Amino acid sequence: MRTVGAADRSGRPQHGPSMATQEESVDSVSDEQPEARPVELDELVERCRRLISTGERRILGIVGTPGAGKSTLCAALIAELGGDAVLVGHDGFHFANQELERLGRRERKGAPDTFDVDGYVALLGRLARADAPVVYAPVFDRALEESIGSAVPVDSRIPLVITEGNYLLSDEHGWGAVREHLAESWYLDVAPDVRHDRLVRRRISFGHAADASEDWVSGVDEKNAEFVDATRTNADHLIHLTTVL
Repeated sequence: MRTVGAADRSGRPQHGPSMATQEESVDSVSDEQPEARPVELDELVERCRRLISTGERRILGIVGTPGAGKSTLCAALIAELGGDAVLVGHDGFHFANQELERLGRRERKGAPDTFDVDGYVALLGRLARADAPVVYAPVFDRALEESIGSAVPVDSRIPLVITEGNYLLSDEHGWGAVREHLAESWYLDVAPDVRHDRLVRRRISFGHAADASEDWVSGVDEKNAEFVDATRTNADHLIHLTTVL
């Protein structure tokens, strides 16, 4: 487990100074869930710039439960970094609804076994190598509830790829192969009640009835959130964003 500022135990080199001022030794880690450190957006942007400054392609993984604010944070980072960064989410690798029906998983869409994990890992490998002029990534359209292929062009000259999703830190269902491609991983923490409210409002905003939205969040999203939160100890940095976006 690594809290913000502790030495990296993943085998990956550290890129720039830690976000925290104190380090926690591996031997002192307890069995309790680590607390996330409050950070502002400017600090995260600066850390991204340190990754960019290496002059090599880097992939930053941003992880969190459904409703943690991953997409909002990523959009803010991309806006600050301009042409030096591009966003590739793992949601683009959702199985199509037709395939979920065939597998009997349609009512659990968003669970860790409802994604083309091998396809996502293969794409990360291509993005890490950056040996093609352009690599295309899919995107998930929430209005359609389907993925759209080849929607995000990633030019080889873009130094930072930000990838976000729920399961980047999991070791199950093939997700364990993701971390070898990440230069760094951040776990975005959020209060459970805030997360729940965001998810209900998001489903309502896409045309779902209020009662159905509450049922889906309580029955599906909350189970996924428990699964995701259990992986937080695999993150390089645990953060709680204090900047209002």
